[in-house]
Amino acid sequence: MTAASIAGSGVPPTGPIPDGRPVGSVEIIDLNGLRNIEFGATEDELTRRGILRTSLDACGPVLAGHDTVSPVFMDDKLVLLWVGDPMRTPEGITVGSPVDQVWDSYPQVSRLRAPQGTHRLDGLLARSGDRAYLFLHDGRTVRKTIAGYADWARRLFHDGVGPC
Repeated sequence: MTAASIAGSGVPPTGPIPDGRPVGSVEIIDLNGLRNIEFGATEDELTRRGILRTSLDACGPVLAGHDTVSPVFMDDKLVLLWVGDPMRTPEGITVGSPVDQVWDSYPQVSRLRAPQGTHRLDGLLARSGDRAYLFLHDGRTVRKTIAGYADWARRLFHDGVGPC
């Protein structure tokens, strides 16, 4: 997998904003992608629109204006986005959310166990059609959120590949 940083934006979720951040600083990642970046978009398209930057000294291409988002491309198509705080799902799940909140928000979630003897985190896969959220967690709280095509999220979890 080729990986890079991506961007996000959107309407702030309902509920409190952590750390006293201004409302506008919280961005939404949904199962389509971000406000101006959809899953399935090509690297060329995103570069032409000025969203994807490949000339920066990073582990891969980055999305302009989105420091906490890393894109993953396969066959030139955006298939996954790794996101960190302040990115949230429309249901308000973000890094630091309790695992119980994931179960409450996504009752059909599937439990994924990290292989024993690895330093990888367990996962919760919340699938809707061909898309999914993959929440990596330590048993108590979400440590990373990945959104995109469900098959790629599951593959990423089982293969243990990250964005860098």
